[in-house]
Amino acid sequence: MKWRTEQMDTYLNAKEYVDTAIIPLMPVDWNNDPKGKVSMGEFTTLLVDELERQFKGRVFQIPPFVYLTSEDDTAKRNRLLAWDKHFFNNGFKYIIYVTSDGEWKRLEKELPDMLLWIPSLSLEAMDESYAKQIVDQQMKQILPLIANKWREEPAERS
Repeated sequence: MKWRTEQMDTYLNAKEYVDTAIIPLMPVDWNNDPKGKVSMGEFTTLLVDELERQFKGRVFQIPPFVYLTSEDDTAKRNRLLAWDKHFFNNGFKYIIYVTSDGEWKRLEKELPDMLLWIPSLSLEAMDESYAKQIVDQQMKQILPLIANKWREEPAERS
């Protein structure tokens, strides 16, 4: 389900089945390669949209967690942990962060749930059918990771 009014009604009627929140992590930097940051966001959005489509009825696509690349790692992590806690406390047993920003790999061990980092590809000059093939290839790798995550007990939160 997506962050839309009509889908929120569906969620509220079936929330016991929707146990996973997907949070896209989107960098912003107007000084240092802004076009590259937009490209990361576009690629992440494509992946998250496809995850939501593949797992419709089990996942809820949360609006992007947006941050400045210059933001202090501790502050950025703490803001994301507050989001994580909010969604966990409101019924989501699993939270999956999706990003093309490799900087999150340094913080991965400090996150209570799954980080999916997928290096972005520029979609600007790419044919739409080729972009779909790329996303499909990524899904073949990502879907088993998520299915395995669901077999585990949810992470504990403090």
